[in-house]
Amino acid sequence: MKHRYVVFIMTTILAISACANTPSENGVTSSPFQINRPFLPVDINVLSDNSGSLPEFPVSGSSDHYRAYLQAALNQRYKLRISNNTGQRVGIVIAVDGRNIISGQKSYLHNSERMYILDAHATAEYEGWRTGANQVNRFYFTEATNSYAAAWGDNSAMGVIAMAVYVERPRPEIMDRIYEKRMGPSASESAATQAAPGTGFGETRYSPSYSVNFEPLSESLEKVFLKYEWRETLCEKRIISACQNLPKTNENRFWPDNKGYAPPPAHLY
Repeated sequence: MKHRYVVFIMTTILAISACANTPSENGVTSSPFQINRPFLPVDINVLSDNSGSLPEFPVSGSSDHYRAYLQAALNQRYKLRISNNTGQRVGIVIAVDGRNIISGQKSYLHNSERMYILDAHATAEYEGWRTGANQVNRFYFTEATNSYAAAWGDNSAMGVIAMAVYVERPRPEIMDRIYEKRMGPSASESAATQAAPGTGFGETRYSPSYSVNFEPLSESLEKVFLKYEWRETLCEKRIISACQNLPKTNENRFWPDNKGYAPPPAHLY
């Protein structure tokens, strides 16, 4: 993938911050695992264009290695809102389906990868794959076979939004804050599917950026892994307790799948 970035040495990383610095509610839904969402030094929320924060189900309470499930919907456009709760500038490596969202290359969340820079106590929104210095292509949930990662023959981390945060090595100079233009909503979500989800390469949006000097420490401050699934899959995995006893969407009352025998009442399952 070609980029319209200024050629830079290893310590020069793309930096973008958002116009708005007001944090939003997490929209976290209780999980049957009864694990509380920890305070994250650098927080991340996945926002749908239409419905706000996606329901989130934590399966790990560690603040330096947080894991959770997300509920996705087919064709839903989404963005990542990241808030730096620390008093220092940080570098953020973000991978969707295992691909770095800036370079498009296979990501291992290393500190040598392309990363966004976020000022102390700032919030930014990242809404797509960066395809140039001034543009991105939108994130949207689709079937895995139609995803951006699948186009590269890579299904090694399908359905996972991952983030690694790196603190900057001390330096004397202070860099200017850089802003990324916020985009409006587009496209409505449709009914979910049973196929595994992935993130597609959507429409192009204007999103200006430029490079700055940033030298990250070798060890990450925190890592976050968000596994997104369709609602049906979350029900099958018993991640969502409210729908565990609901009939499957493909059940037909005139064609029962019980081999002709009477099933026990639901409360006996």
